[in-house]
Amino acid sequence: MKPKVGFFSFTSCEGCQLVVLSMADKLLDLLGAVEVVNFREASSYKGEDYDVAIVEGALSTVHEIEEIRAIRKQAKILIAIGACAHIGGINCIRNFDNQFEIKKAVYGERAANFDSILAQPIDAVVKVDYYSRGCPPNRDGEEFVEIVTAILQGKKPYIPNFPVCVQCKMKGNVCTFHKEKPITCLGPVTRAGCNAHCPSYGNACIGCRGLVEEPNLNAHQETLSGAGLTVEESLNFYRMLNGMMEVGK
Repeated sequence: MKPKVGFFSFTSCEGCQLVVLSMADKLLDLLGAVEVVNFREASSYKGEDYDVAIVEGALSTVHEIEEIRAIRKQAKILIAIGACAHIGGINCIRNFDNQFEIKKAVYGERAANFDSILAQPIDAVVKVDYYSRGCPPNRDGEEFVEIVTAILQGKKPYIPNFPVCVQCKMKGNVCTFHKEKPITCLGPVTRAGCNAHCPSYGNACIGCRGLVEEPNLNAHQETLSGAGLTVEESLNFYRMLNGMMEVGK
């Protein structure tokens, strides 16, 4: 019997699920090994019996907290896909402002009717078994397919625990910090696995895959300061996707 898989979405743009749908032949091969019973982006059918839950998005309402707990109770394996589910992502920018004042400005007298809370990643509430990192995950779906395939085979998927800088060097990229007009970059502290996609096109790594284990944040702060960023500017750079790190993530 094929394992039953359900895709679920919380506070997000649902771009991660669209990436899964765009995997073409890789997705067809994967679908041959599982039975998808819940995937709003692909089907209106909504099954409640699943073994593997693939979850996108951060948690930002009381209702979402209740829903993820119900999903975790049903699923034998839970995979967080994308930066929002993994590290809270861009949703956590809201956490640095007064939530009540924001709701009051948007909803006026009805502000109290909305159950929004501080945004947080999935593992702040329930146990996550595996992560498919990135915003969105690798466009070719290589890592996502590797993770799901390994799980189906009873193996532990390989996820790099070295910084993006290593993959930049492997590709022969010129470091963004060493140009005449240096581009500040989170590559030195961000977990690799994206094949240094953004720096390879002359853009900064914005840390969408989260930090490596035990990142040298002090050294990176010195590098950012050397590139002209103030402490507040550096914090804002981290907060773009890694805001949860400031509350113990």
